[in-house]
Amino acid sequence: MGLTFQSEANVISLTRARTDMRFPVITEVYAYWDALRNGRPLPLRSEIDPRGIERALENAFVLERIAPGMARFRLAGMHLNDLMGMEVRGMPLTAFFTPKAREEMTRVLEAVFSGPEIVELTLSAEMGIGKPAIEGKLLILPLRSDLGDVTRALGCFATIGVVGRAPRRFEITSVKTTKVRGVESAATVPAPAARAAKQSGFNEAPAGFEAAPLATAPAKRPALRLVKTED
Repeated sequence: MGLTFQSEANVISLTRARTDMRFPVITEVYAYWDALRNGRPLPLRSEIDPRGIERALENAFVLERIAPGMARFRLAGMHLNDLMGMEVRGMPLTAFFTPKAREEMTRVLEAVFSGPEIVELTLSAEMGIGKPAIEGKLLILPLRSDLGDVTRALGCFATIGVVGRAPRRFEITSVKTTKVRGVESAATVPAPAARAAKQSGFNEAPAGFEAAPLATAPAKRPALRLVKTED
């Protein structure tokens, strides 16, 4: 099935954006994000409170942009772990996609952070032995970090169907993008020290790094030794 793309000039209303009632958690996460904006183009990452999306927590996630077109999970609900068959925190979002779909997903992620844009994808899972059909919806909503750059995103991944044998990987069947108006600059990737700054909302452990201490060089023995004998 070929990809279809839709784009709009302005941020769309909730009633226009969320018409598929088979995925109510997608509607809930979008409504929460939209309410947090409170007249601003984007909410802050630190404003995200899990109590605001309690019914969608298993499907919700937070992304961190680590390079152009690349983002990893800072937090992820249990449903994402079930789909992958392992803990996905720290993994790239593209791990959920087939090799064929990863190039398109890279373009989508760059649109989220550099646009910034709201992105909603319709997905279908690869099938095989022990892997029945799954339909999916993936919503990605850009956020500002505490530094003011667009390097975080709130998302929701909902599916219909039995998970079966993990990992499950997906093809993209359609992409819908919506430009967020009023954002002054595109995303930038912060320096490592800035990325390790403490987050206050929807707590996540900082991705800090400490270098191993330098080994102390052993004392060198003299190359020559004088031996004196008396006849």
